[in-house]
Amino acid sequence: MKVEAQNEVGKAAMVGEPNHPQGKPARRWWIVVLALVIVAAIVVSGILPRIHARANLDKDTAQMAIPTVSVVRPKRGAPAQEAVLPANVQAYIDAPIYARTNGYLKHWYADIGTHVKAGQLLADIETPEVDQQLRQSRADLATAEANLNLSKITATRYADLLKTDSVSKQDADNAAGDFAAKQATVQSAQANVRRLEELQALEKIYARFEGVITARNTDIGALIDSGSSGGTRTELFHIAQPDKLRVYVNVPEAYSQAAKPGLSADLALSEFPGRLFPGTLVRTAHAIDQTTRTLLVEIRVNNPTNTLLSGAYAEVHLKLPTPTSAFILPVNTLLFRSEGLRVAAITDGRHAELRQVTLGHDFGSEVEIVAGLSGNESVIVNPPDSIVAGEGVRIAQPATGSGESQQ
Repeated sequence: MKVEAQNEVGKAAMVGEPNHPQGKPARRWWIVVLALVIVAAIVVSGILPRIHARANLDKDTAQMAIPTVSVVRPKRGAPAQEAVLPANVQAYIDAPIYARTNGYLKHWYADIGTHVKAGQLLADIETPEVDQQLRQSRADLATAEANLNLSKITATRYADLLKTDSVSKQDADNAAGDFAAKQATVQSAQANVRRLEELQALEKIYARFEGVITARNTDIGALIDSGSSGGTRTELFHIAQPDKLRVYVNVPEAYSQAAKPGLSADLALSEFPGRLFPGTLVRTAHAIDQTTRTLLVEIRVNNPTNTLLSGAYAEVHLKLPTPTSAFILPVNTLLFRSEGLRVAAITDGRHAELRQVTLGHDFGSEVEIVAGLSGNESVIVNPPDSIVAGEGVRIAQPATGSGESQQ
């Protein structure tokens, strides 16, 4: 009976749940799929941020690898530039005055600072030896003239006697020869007298041109030595003509081709602050001094009121023309490479280009570029030594209010 009851119960169970063995595997499949989805979501949510972070890191690294540079635009050079050079101011005519005869100074008539005219008497010299020599030479001349007269009479008589054969031909020739010799002696004596008269005339010292006495190196009673006997010459006076001035300037070789006659130049002196005196370049030496590597030029300055003093130190503001294609750049834009001087220029806004340039004049903090630039470039300031042609760069944006300084 128990057996039958159990069988009935089993049948009833089979009849009430006919699909249970088939639904259990389907439910497990959905659980597995759901678990996989959850795991995939967890994995993806952990990996994607890392991928994005790595991509951002690579992007930032690439951006940081591009150097940020400051740039400056080349400034076109002025058509004329001013070179300030040291100079010495000299009088247009400047000469020492020496004595041409020996003696003692008897009197002087002009002291330092005296304005004298051409031919004005400056001093008298006593020359007793010259005076005595002149008297002796005149006496010798008188003797020679007396001998000449006697010789002339004798030669004339012998010439008349020779016509009647009263004297021999030899005696007549001797008389004629003696007369010619006496003539030469008289001429020699006359020349000696004129020489001593000229020496005596040099007892008076005259100004050879109009000017100012800048030095008097003698006084009354001083021994005057002309140097004719091997002694040391004595400079009596020094005279200068200051109404026109010569200013000599040593122009550096870099400016030598621009320094041409006719250029204007202004003189600045410390004793006249803020005042310039106009002048003109009149001539050059046409040769470079191998010691100083400079060109000597002369500047003419008119000084009618004698405001400027000869011998003064001055600064010459020389206005030199420059090439029209010249540009001005700061010195910290230059790159010194083994292949030559370069600058790093940017033309497309993103890449550097190395340009070979030729320097002109050096102004200290700036230099003149005479070749290699067109003026449309942006030149990198303080370029890195490792920069190469075609390298990408980023131009730094100027701060507010600094755009004018960047330009």
